Amino acid sequence: MARQENSKNPKKKLLDEKVINISRVTKVTKGGRHFRFSAAMVVGNGKGLVGIGTGKANEVPEAIAKGLEAANKNLVKVALVENRTIPHEIIGTCGRARVLLKPAPKGTGIIAGGAARAVLELAGIKDIVAKSLGSNTKVNVAKATLEALKNERTAEMIAELRGKKVEEL
Repeated sequence: MARQENSKNPKKKLLDEKVINISRVTKVTKGGRHFRFSAAMVVGNGKGLVGIGTGKANEVPEAIAKGLEAANKNLVKVALVENRTIPHEIIGTCGRARVLLKPAPKGTGIIAGGAARAVLELAGIKDIVAKSLGSNTKVNVAKATLEALKNERTAEMIAELRGKKVEEL
């Protein structure tokens, strides 16, 4: 299930997509209940680029399309070590959801559940251990995972910030 990132884009970059959550939301009016659908989506290229988006519409396919559009606008580049894991341990938060991410040795695989797993797979991470610590709300867990990945720093980044070489660290 890969879609084009943007139909107007001449490069036609393909991104994989996953549905994290689809829920029915209700607005109560004087005329009765008005039902709509909310969809949370994750897109990524499996090489360090990942994004999350949500969309709401009267029908599920429309909500998914809006979620994909939002996710494509929120793409983030993730720091990878050896194209398989993250540089260091980190905790990401969103609301009351907290996600602990730990780098893992080669061959470990993705040890994570639900929404965190979807984000990590589409980011292209192959070896990692993740643990959801607070709330288990799917959207917030996914956002917390993305927040943690955004805040990762490689040794090269830190050396550049300090104006030193990697060997000096």
